[in-house]
Amino acid sequence: MSAGEPVEALLFDLGGVLVEYDWERAFGHWAGRGGTPAERIRERFGVDEAFERYERGEMSDAEFFDALDAKLDAKLTQADLYEGWNRIFIGTIDPTIDLVARIDPRMPMYVFSNTNGAHHSTWARDYADALAPFRRVFTSFEIGRRKPEREAYEQVAAAIGAPRGRILFFDDVIENVEGARAAGMQAVHVQSPADVASAVAPWVRG
Repeated sequence: MSAGEPVEALLFDLGGVLVEYDWERAFGHWAGRGGTPAERIRERFGVDEAFERYERGEMSDAEFFDALDAKLDAKLTQADLYEGWNRIFIGTIDPTIDLVARIDPRMPMYVFSNTNGAHHSTWARDYADALAPFRRVFTSFEIGRRKPEREAYEQVAAAIGAPRGRILFFDDVIENVEGARAAGMQAVHVQSPADVASAVAPWVRG
């Protein structure tokens, strides 16, 4: 990260930065329930228009899982689909969570996640303690925008109340990092907890 304007707020992605996840857990669950090989499910799955609309809150759970059912063609019930969908979460990325807890509370911290209603209901409950230090969690399905859309970063920055150039954003997806930079934010591409540790060192206590 190159030197920029003074940082007034830290903004973290969730999956891949604070919480570990793996889509293979969903594919394996769906394969076990429907009998379709996981490799075939993997080939059929992907981020398509329905996936993006669901993350913008433009589709209900039922509408999205109907679309997913048609796409996977794996003989699954909506209950099967929902259960597998929420199995992707493995746990918190503890080195980063521990670090976040040591950041000076005078430095405002926020989360911004591309996510959907079904996933949010799971991680907001399971990782409530880990998310406690953050002043607010922004979700794509609630704000109606998703990364890397410029409007998403602008909307989040406006809600934070800091100039975009003074927000330091962390994401594991390079397209989202580039989108944040294009919107005027400072941004770090997170490939390991060490990337976060290096960037937040000025605000860590003890």
